[in-house]
Amino acid sequence: MKLSHTYLLYPRNKALERALANSLARLGDEWVKAATPDTKVTVADNFLYTRGSFEQHRFSSNILERVRDALEVTLTDDYRHQQPSDWAETQNQLGNILAALGQQRGDAALFERAIQCFSNALEEFRQENSPLEWAATQYNLGTANQALGRLMDATKPFNNAVDAYTNALLVWTREAYPEDWMFTMHQLGDTLHAHGKLLKGNRQLQKSVVAYKNALAVLDADNYALELTATHNNRAAALHHLAETEENPERLEEAIRSYDKALTVSMEQQLPIHLAVLCRVNKTTAQNVLAALTNDSGLAEEVADEFEVIIECFSHALQPLCLRHCEEQMGKARSLALANSACR
Repeated sequence: MKLSHTYLLYPRNKALERALANSLARLGDEWVKAATPDTKVTVADNFLYTRGSFEQHRFSSNILERVRDALEVTLTDDYRHQQPSDWAETQNQLGNILAALGQQRGDAALFERAIQCFSNALEEFRQENSPLEWAATQYNLGTANQALGRLMDATKPFNNAVDAYTNALLVWTREAYPEDWMFTMHQLGDTLHAHGKLLKGNRQLQKSVVAYKNALAVLDADNYALELTATHNNRAAALHHLAETEENPERLEEAIRSYDKALTVSMEQQLPIHLAVLCRVNKTTAQNVLAALTNDSGLAEEVADEFEVIIECFSHALQPLCLRHCEEQMGKARSLALANSACR
């Protein structure tokens, strides 16, 4: 069975935000002023939290190239010799900024440069003498490899990402660093899900579901509304694709329940409306697959009606390709319902 198109949600990248904040603080007040985002724009951003792992909104994205250039100039051999830890942290900051540029441009070479920066930092940050810095760098390395794997549809970066996240978890245990552990589990789930889709393999998808479930164990709606919504939604997408590979209706029903939890949190916590709409689109897409798998014309009719409501009531919150997806899914559901009616 062909895997459905689903929409993933990506929490803010705090490591990228810290990298920008620390870099700008070193570069001076003029840089901080230039990096202030334009808050006068009132047009809703329907791509917010859907672009990828290197998304941040604390600073203007227009500053990324200038910060990159300024950091690259500082990375001299003398600097490394005199202040090896500061040099390594600058490599970390530069790696995050290169990865953000790579995501903006869809440029594999920039992701590869980011990966090299994180690898450079790990030459100075060792688990034995700098465990927290080592873990944070491993996490960054994992996220850059995950993004490269998605861009290239390549297995090796996904394997490298899993290794890096697994290393980070040696230090970031649930008991000692629950927030870092949670973010790492979420990213591990995203990586295994993407890898499983690429391989069409149940094992990776099953591991993904487990990683997301682990992340959910420390999340709550009051403190982590976006992260909780994203984890429920992305776990549902992994279950959705696992169900399709297994042709398993019960697994699809579990995915639908998980999408519903994401939708509920998003609405109750008043997150941007397009996130709730995307969760609703995902849920209805899963119901469409379930209708086809079980040959349920009644459900197919309900799905077609639901997509019609989404299109008519929430077109302002839909990305253009998502609108097309809804129209195609509505057509499939109508066709299934009509075909079953003709056979009666």
